[in-house]
Amino acid sequence: MSAKIYRPTRNAMQSGKEKTKQWVLEFEQEQPRFNDSVMGWVGSRDMKQEIRLKFATKEDAVAYAKREGIPYKISEPKQPKIILKSYADNFKAS
Repeated sequence: MSAKIYRPTRNAMQSGKEKTKQWVLEFEQEQPRFNDSVMGWVGSRDMKQEIRLKFATKEDAVAYAKREGIPYKISEPKQPKIILKSYADNFKAS
């Protein structure tokens, strides 16, 4: 029962960064998923996979995992490159 600690990236369809400030602890999949032939759905008997715990800081998430004895991996977020340019640079001939 290992967990992954990460900070979610922003949605590609939105420009806002609202849900990217908190850190998330998610459990990794332990049992394989199965196809339900009658309904056509994909199911799982692994209930820990549905748990998402949110924390204000990475240190809080790590402290929780250590306190509960959960092995964890941390995925650091990638910082976006910011290219500063003026509005007129959009119309320069290349």
